[in-house]
Amino acid sequence: MKHLIIYAHPNDRSLNNHFKQIVQDTLKQNGQKVIVRDLYQLNFNPVLSHGDMNGQRQGIVDEEVKREQEYIVWSDAITFIYPIWWTGMPAIMKGYIDRVFSYGFAYRYDDGIQKGMLAGKSAYIINSHGKSNLEYQKIGMDKALQLTSDLGIYSYCGLEIKQHFFFDRADLANEHTVGTWATQIRHSYLKNGLNF
Repeated sequence: MKHLIIYAHPNDRSLNNHFKQIVQDTLKQNGQKVIVRDLYQLNFNPVLSHGDMNGQRQGIVDEEVKREQEYIVWSDAITFIYPIWWTGMPAIMKGYIDRVFSYGFAYRYDDGIQKGMLAGKSAYIINSHGKSNLEYQKIGMDKALQLTSDLGIYSYCGLEIKQHFFFDRADLANEHTVGTWATQIRHSYLKNGLNF
């Protein structure tokens, strides 16, 4: 199976980078083909321009966007790895979604009915954040995050979400906690038999 990892964190010694390595190692050790798109390393331009918007209506996309869309087409499953900053995804990841998950590629409308065009592909989302899960639950932020990303982006585009991790109090995590998270990540992929 072919697996695409879309990763966004500027620090190559970050917890998110550790998660990326765990996913990559788990998949490769189980015979999966893996491509990683590190958005900061690529210096991906996250700004949706007027030209981008006009092009989308005509089915014309920038070469940078086209290349990313080709990776998505290639994949059977996509893992998104990024921290939660200011109760949302980093700007570079949001810009990637804005530009790459474009109309006519990731979704369209047929007679006014929305259609996700990435159907048949699976998705895993791995997020870290500073607040505790309990704090997020108390204010409804856990549901808000799932609504805006899972329903509003990934499912909307037809992706089948296999797992969405929210690893809390990440800035205070000790070695034992990180090890537990690593086990949970590995188990999530293995329990699906790596048949995405």
